[in-house]
Amino acid sequence: MAAHPIYERLIAQHLKILESLQYESGLFAASKKGIGTGYDKAWLRDNFYECIAFEVLGDFETVRKTYRAILDIFKKHEVKIDYAISKKPEHTHQYIHPRYNPVTFEEYWEEWGNKQNDSVGCILFKVGELEQNHKGLLALDDDDKRVLQKLVWYLSTLEYWHDPDSGMWEEDQEVHASSVGACLAGLKMARHIENIDVPDDLIALGEQVLHAILPRESSGKFADLALLSLIWPYELVNKEETATILENVEYHLVRERGVIRYKGDHYYNKNPDGWSEEAEWTFGLCWLAIICEKLGDHAKAASYVEKARSIATKKGMPELYFSNSTKYNDNTPLGWSESLFIVALHDVNERALSHN
Repeated sequence: MAAHPIYERLIAQHLKILESLQYESGLFAASKKGIGTGYDKAWLRDNFYECIAFEVLGDFETVRKTYRAILDIFKKHEVKIDYAISKKPEHTHQYIHPRYNPVTFEEYWEEWGNKQNDSVGCILFKVGELEQNHKGLLALDDDDKRVLQKLVWYLSTLEYWHDPDSGMWEEDQEVHASSVGACLAGLKMARHIENIDVPDDLIALGEQVLHAILPRESSGKFADLALLSLIWPYELVNKEETATILENVEYHLVRERGVIRYKGDHYYNKNPDGWSEEAEWTFGLCWLAIICEKLGDHAKAASYVEKARSIATKKGMPELYFSNSTKYNDNTPLGWSESLFIVALHDVNERALSHN
């Protein structure tokens, strides 16, 4: 199978777009700087996903700079973390916030579904994974390790395995499989960080609850795009669970220009009543391409990449398209979408090159 020269050009093009979202601090905006939607802010979760493209392409200096900034955020707000460890927070503003000013590292205080346990789990996961695979890259010192240990204690105090949070989509508080999974993956990977203690029961309780919830996302949601994170990047689910999650997402959620997050999603819903015309998220197609490629379903991976190519704009990948429409929203480019598109293109192209 021949490689796709156009894929390499697309990677370069979209990498440039993604790079334009990074601030001098190292943090990435969720979308373009100065955008009126508020997406010029830096989310922990978005930075996690935005950095994966640079990691896949071997640009570890960008990865290092971003995670050094994230560690500085935690150290800046260490007193708040200490308080949350000493007593489980009663109000959402007492939790570790998921988004920050990308220049000053200050929190944004307005309510935005700020209780998002997965945003802490994903950072622990990546720091642990980088320590496992690229030890010394982050040059962790005693201050870094002190605050990373506190993140472990923080998840323990929350009892993350049954703590309702607003989850990946920053909405209603439930016990989300994707949030429990992110925390579980983070704690498991944190064991690769020198001198970080992760009690066995923190992992055992998370595993028990996660597999009890699956294949649902929560008591209120059945199929959900967020469940793909349990397959990749977290790799927490077995073969049967993987197949069921994929079957449910592909059957219930895949649309022409993206993947709806879940049925009944009101966010940018085209129907005035907020039902049945859910927005189609572009990174869903890229996410499915990455997973299918890793599972060895190369034909399906290539098909999803081609669908993603067909919806890319000159400005980059939109956050979403309105249902059954060629109209997309203002959050264009979405950094998360840019990154997963790059990873999908890279993975499919690398396999093609290896078979030449």
